[in-house]
Order: sequence, then C-alpha cells, then structure tokens
Amino acid sequence: MKNNILLALFLFGSLCTLQAQETPAKAVELSEVSIVKVKKAVEQKADRTIFDFASQPSLNTGSVLDGIKKLPGLIASDVAGMMYQGKQLDVYLDGRPLNITTNELNSFLEGMPANAIEKIEIITQPGAEFPATSGGAIMNIITNVNAKKYLSATFTNSTNITNYDHLRWRVNNSLLLSARNKYFGWQLNLGQSYSESALWTSLTKNENNVTTLVSATDADRIGRTNFVKSALTFDIGKDRLLLNYDLNYSNNNSVTTSNGPGFNTDDDSYTDALRQDFVVTYQKKFDDRSKKLEFKFNYNDNKNDFLLDSRINNTNVLNNESNQQLFNAKIDYSQPINFSDEGKLSFGGLYEGLFFETQNRNVVNLDYQRRTAAAYSELQTKFSNFNFIVGARAEDYDISGKTNTTDLIPFKQFRFFPNASAQYNFSNSVYFNVNYNKKISLPSTSALNPNNTNYQNPNVDFSGNPNLQPTIFDNYEVKLSAFDYAFIGYNVSSAQNQVVNRVLLTNDVVINTNVNVPQIKVHNFNIGMPVPYMLFTKGLKETMKMNVNPDTMNFLYVYTAYQYHQIPDIKTNGFWMLNLMSQLLLPKDIKFVANFTYMFPKGNYFYFIVDKPMRNSLDLTFSKKFFKDQLSVSLSASDIFNSNRTVVSSYNTPLLLSSKYDSRRFGFSINYKIPTKNKLAKEGPSLLNKEKKEEEGNLNQ
Repeated sequence: MKNNILLALFLFGSLCTLQAQETPAKAVELSEVSIVKVKKAVEQKADRTIFDFASQPSLNTGSVLDGIKKLPGLIASDVAGMMYQGKQLDVYLDGRPLNITTNELNSFLEGMPANAIEKIEIITQPGAEFPATSGGAIMNIITNVNAKKYLSATFTNSTNITNYDHLRWRVNNSLLLSARNKYFGWQLNLGQSYSESALWTSLTKNENNVTTLVSATDADRIGRTNFVKSALTFDIGKDRLLLNYDLNYSNNNSVTTSNGPGFNTDDDSYTDALRQDFVVTYQKKFDDRSKKLEFKFNYNDNKNDFLLDSRINNTNVLNNESNQQLFNAKIDYSQPINFSDEGKLSFGGLYEGLFFETQNRNVVNLDYQRRTAAAYSELQTKFSNFNFIVGARAEDYDISGKTNTTDLIPFKQFRFFPNASAQYNFSNSVYFNVNYNKKISLPSTSALNPNNTNYQNPNVDFSGNPNLQPTIFDNYEVKLSAFDYAFIGYNVSSAQNQVVNRVLLTNDVVINTNVNVPQIKVHNFNIGMPVPYMLFTKGLKETMKMNVNPDTMNFLYVYTAYQYHQIPDIKTNGFWMLNLMSQLLLPKDIKFVANFTYMFPKGNYFYFIVDKPMRNSLDLTFSKKFFKDQLSVSLSASDIFNSNRTVVSSYNTPLLLSSKYDSRRFGFSINYKIPTKNKLAKEGPSLLNKEKKEEEGNLNQ
C-alpha cells in the first residue's frame, strides 16, 4: 500500500509540473482569431467541484439519480442517505433546497431525466452567504441552459430496457424552448419520465449460528413524472425582474409481494406527489457591474399522498398524507473593496418560515413549524499569491410542533457560524487550500414524518422520528488541486447530534427509523488524477511537453478514497472506494467511456457494516455527434455484469439486509438542437436560475 501511495504522489507531482512545461512554437502570423469557450467535464474551484452533465453522455443517458451515482466520491444509498467525500449532502435544485431526504429524495431524482440537467455543483465548503443549515456540503442540481436572443429549441430522449426476469422500459423526454425580444425573455422546459423497475429485498437474522428469514419482498414498480419549468425576465431600465414557476408531478405505483414467518402479503401501493415552486427576483443594477443588490421571495408547496392496499384482503392498510409549505424572503448585497484588486464585501439577510403537517387516515398526527431569521457578512480578498475568505453568519431558530399525543421538544436558539478559507496559488491551475466552517443541519421533514410512506408488512415498519434535533457540524479540509482534474485532499467533519438511519429488531419486527447520535466524526482522504494513455506509449518526458486537456484526449481517470466513521464506544472500520473512468476517442469521432465503481466490504457506514462489495458496477457508453453537432447520439450499457447490490448488517443486531435492483440496462439517448434562424445571435444570461453571483459560478441562497 505504501508503494502505491508513493506512486500516486509521483504521478500527481508529474501532472502538476505540466503547467510549467510549454512546447516551443514558431512564430506564425494569424489572419483571424476565434475565441471558443469549451466546457470542462469537471471543474475544481476553491469551495466546490462542478460536473458538467449536458455534454457527457455517460452521465445523462438515464435518470438524474443514475448520473449522480457515477460521480467519483459520491455515495447514494437507500438506507444511509447521500454523502460526498465524507460529508452529508443537502440537495438543492436550481439554487433552492429540496428539503427531502433518503427514499423521497431518491424517488424524486429517479423521476427526473438526466438529459434535462445542465450541471451539478457540489459545494464542499459553503461560505457565510449560504444558509448555515447547509450542514456538511451542498449538491446544487442546475437544470437551465443559456437563453438566446432568438427562438431556440432542443429535444432530448433516452430509452433503456432491462431484462432481468422480464422486459422493463425506462423512457425520458425533455423539450427546451427559449427566446428573447426587446421587451422580455422567456424560457420553457417541459418533460416526462416513465420508469419500470424491480426491487428484491430480504432481511434475515442469525442467532446462535441459526439463520432464519424475517422478511422477503418482491416489488414491481412503475414511476411516472411530469415536470414544467418556466421563466420570464423583464428589463426595467438598468434593473431586472425575474419570475420563475416550477411544477413537478409524480404518480407512482408498485405491486409488492412478501413473505416471512407466518405471513404472506400481496399489496398495491400508490404515491402521488405534487411540488410547486414560485420565485420573484428583483436585481438592482449599478454603473459598477461588480456591485450587486438582489431581493428575492420564494414560495414552495409540496404535497404527498401514500396508499397501501392489500390485494388478498381487499382492504386499506395505510393512508398517509403530508403537506409542506415554505416561504422565504432575502436580500443580498456585494461590492468591491478598495485595498484589493479582486476583493469584495458581501452581506445580507434572510427570513424563512416552514409549515409541515402529516395525516394518518385523515387524523393530523404531526403539526410542525419552523422559523429562521439570519444575517451574514463575508470578506474576500487577495494578496500576492494568497486568497482569503473570512465570514460569519448569525441565525435565530424557533422550532415547535406537536403530534396527536404530545408536544415536540422545542428548539429556540440563537447561534453564530464562522467560516474561514486560505488558498495559496502556485499558478493559475495549481493551488493549495485550507478551509473551516461551522454549520447546522435541521432534520428534513421527511425524516420527521411519523407515518410510513414507503412500505410495511407484519415484520417490517418504516417511520420517521418527530423528535429529531438539529445537528451541529465543524468541518475542516485541506486540498491540493491541479488542472481541475488532479487533487489530493483530506477532510474531517465533527458532528454533534448527527441524524443517522437505524435499523433495529424489536420482537421480530424490523424498525427502520432515524435517530440522533451524540457525536460522530467522519474522516475522508481522497485522491484523483487523470493518467494520459500516451504516458505508456510516448513516455513521461514527451507527455510533459504536451498541452494536457483531458476533455480531448485518451486517458484513465483514477479516483480513490478512504473513509472512516468514528463513533464513540463502538469499534468501527474504515473502507476504500474506487472509481475508474476511461475515455477513448475512436475513429469517426466516436467517444467511448467506461466507468467502473467499487466500494470495498467490511467497513462501517455509520451503523451499517458492509458485508459485500457495494456500488460494484461497470457502465459503457458510445457517443457521436452529427449534422455539425446539432444531433448527439449515444448507446449505453449499465451494470453489464449485474453485480450492483447492497448487502449490509446492522450494528448490534443479528440482522442482515440484502437488496438488488434490476440495475443492468441497455439503451440509447438522443439530443437534437432543432434548427433555427440567426444562429450567430449572442447568448443572453440564464433565466431559469438567475442568481446574484451566477457569472462567478457561485450558488446564492
């Protein structure tokens, strides 16, 4: 292992020196110069990593969840949530938090076509301008593309089939329309997703070397999702008014059979979910373009209905509903500072209210309210080769509620959240960064929901915990990055009252819920680097003379990470993750991408012990562009060895949990830019996610 680490460090150092190596060139007189901005597949910034989805067929041929699971360093699990490089993720859509987790989040992302996504930002070090409730890190899913000053239209489709036990289809369609005139601009993105899938699970217990079945289920599921994203922008003198309205409706059903000691079930389940989001933004413009002032109001309404009916007894088993309403108003201001060329001062405020109500058979069993008031200030400056960020955020919380039997434990506190970052720039492409921030994570409403919104049988129960308390994080990170693709990093996240998923066995009934753990530390070491294949054919000396651009060359990208969950009074083991992505440029401009992911067994993921390799999958994609890049076509094969499964045991219980999706799929995807007139028209700013700091690639909330 020591030799492997030394070799990795040597290759990383060799890549870092490429910045300083330039091939001598003869002077050539140019009659014309064209400047073309090329999107990067991966872009590293001081506080975030940006993954481009729109131009990567290997990521955008299925659902958003399918693409996310291929990102190096990211873990997406039904039983343990979503983490990136050891940090629990708070998931945003177009700059606004979704406020859902685990099963509901996975269902939402599974119903959204990946070909409707422009890019994903994973903000590992959220500064003071982000809500302190962002917890460990933020994943911001950005669905918009640039609007042009003429009518433009793009149609995308991806179709996949599985044939594990019988043929199943997954079809995604999306249409994007946008245009501008001298009065206003508009954008409309609409689409649908139809997904047939299967899930097989088993729960067994082993006591006194005797293994017995607790529950085995076979679920045949159909997911249907329709979405509309719309935007209008009006120029009012120098200022700008933006209106956004998003609608997402899903209608899912499942036929589930199960058996266990003394029972057999045959059930139908139905889930209806309607999510609406409305945003009004007013941007004040100044003669100094680096000075910005923005006012924003956001209203969100999220309704969910879940029914479970027994086909055997022709009776209703579960009838659960929930309704979440959220509103917030915020102001953000930033301006340059005189004593630094690239420095700026930002400050702002936020007032937010959330109301959440759940019902069981029309009886209200949770009435939850949350109010947050916040203010922040942040200073960014540069001296010589150093960049500094210092900020602080103050937030006041008033959280209360009641179930149908008792009042919840109130949370009424005022808290202060500092953040600091220092970065040394060796060059424009190589830098060393040190970060610290304190954050808080409020329990999501889906984790609080006392009702079962998933599935149950006589031996299995899923339920939330209305008495969950907020989690306080102290996040530390050091990172060395080069050329957006090569990096070495270490981070540790220390959490108080960490919310984790627990699976417990009580009187032979499996209880799946969430609990607070007084203290947990998550350590994560990760390294990633591209290895050009020419290194093996031309040698290191010749490779170092080349202008290395992994987007346009044959290479192998290697990512590996070691993660260790430290829980007091429990002996835990760390685990390794591996991701290999190979890109080959074939004749006829065909691009071939192979993606292999693997999580080694025997490590602890919070209170789960991984018994078999997880995320064990090999995916292949062939893609080609036609008609001057107007048409993109790709062929894909996912999990070709059908080896992706989850087998974990639950700490301090005799339980073994095993689950398997019909993960082996074959399909194709097309992206067609419908021809329009005036193709040389200039691009205007984005409409669907017009944020105060968008020009700088920052998420503003």
